Order: sequence, then structure tokens, then C-alpha cells
Amino acid sequence: MSKQLMIKVCGMRDAENIREVEQLSVELAENGSEPPIAMMGFIFWPRSSRYVIHRPDYLPTKMRRVGVFVDEDAHEVARKVEEYRLDMVQLHGKESPEYIRELGTLWRGDTASPRLIKAFNIATAEDFGQTAAYEGLVDYFLFDAKGKLVGGNGEKFDWSVLTDYQGKTPFLLSGGIGPGDVDSLRAICHPLWAGIDLNSRFEVAPGLKDVERLREFVRNVIQ
Repeated sequence: MSKQLMIKVCGMRDAENIREVEQLSVELAENGSEPPIAMMGFIFWPRSSRYVIHRPDYLPTKMRRVGVFVDEDAHEVARKVEEYRLDMVQLHGKESPEYIRELGTLWRGDTASPRLIKAFNIATAEDFGQTAAYEGLVDYFLFDAKGKLVGGNGEKFDWSVLTDYQGKTPFLLSGGIGPGDVDSLRAICHPLWAGIDLNSRFEVAPGLKDVERLREFVRNVIQ
């Protein structure tokens, strides 16, 4: 790949596993570079098998903490941002532009306000049309596959349609990315592609990541 992609490992909740993934990222950083796993995601959606019910005894300090929400009350999102000291908020439901503007008022003026990611389910190039109303409101889009759930289905969409994305907002790629996808990822070429989101294909159980599987994949991706 011609540029260094941000890597997000999502669906974390076990304290020891959090430590292991964080340490892995530190180990893989070369010559003082930033740890390659830049973000760690925590899912605050009760219907997810990776739902964070209780605050883990350990949270990462060397990567950005991302809270994932689905059509959650804005004030509850703000409460979780404070409780978990979230660096980023990922909105993975049908949140409207108006909702995002309201959310922004809850930490307006705070220099440490979280950055925002808005997720969209993609199947065809026409699905990128839904992103237009969100331009300028969030820092990143996240493109996930359509499935039975709003996310975490472990399914891919046809990545070739990414060439039809003509927006101005950088995007993360999600949906079923696994250990065998390095070559396919290398074939993607888009100036606004900023990173990848890893989850179910690197698990031994929901919410518990296989560190060795992550190690091999991340090493290949950052080469």
C-alpha cells in the first residue's frame, strides 16, 4: 500500500485482551513511528454480542478510544464520552444530520471534544448518495456491508464500488475484513481511503481478539 492506513480494532471489552492488543501495536511500531493500531473500539449497543456492559478494568492509553453507538440518546452518548474518555464517537445507526448538530452542542467549546465517524451500509455505488447530507459534519465516514444487523455481520460488500465514491470526507473501510484480505486491500486505490476497521474475523469469541492472528495481518498490511 502506498500510504500508511489507520487500523481500528473494534468490539473490545476484556481488560487483559485490551492490554494485549495495545502492547501488540506498540511492538509493531518501527523506528519511533506511531503504533499501527491507531484506534480501539467499544460497542455501546445492547443488541451487539460485543456490548460493553461494564467499564473494563483497563482502557488503552496509547491509541484513540472509539465509542460505537446506534441511534442512542445524544445525552447518553455525551455521558459515555466523559465516563470512558472517548477520543472518537462512531455513529452506526440512522442518525440524522440534525442529530449530529445537536450532539456537537453538548461539548461545544471543549478543546478535547471527540472526533466523529458516521457509518453507512453500502451495497452499490448508489448507496454513496446518502453521504452527501453529512459532508462537513463529521471527520470520517465508515463504509460497512449491509446485513441483518447494523454492523458486525462479518460480511463484505463489493470493494470495487469504492472508486465511485466522490465525496470529500475521508473514509474507513469495514465489513468482514479478515486475515486473507491483504492482497485485496492492496488493490484498493482511493485518495480519501484513511483506514480499516477489524472485528469479527480476528476473534476467538465475540469481544475477544486473537492477538497472533492480528499480529500477522498487521505486519503484512504495514509492509
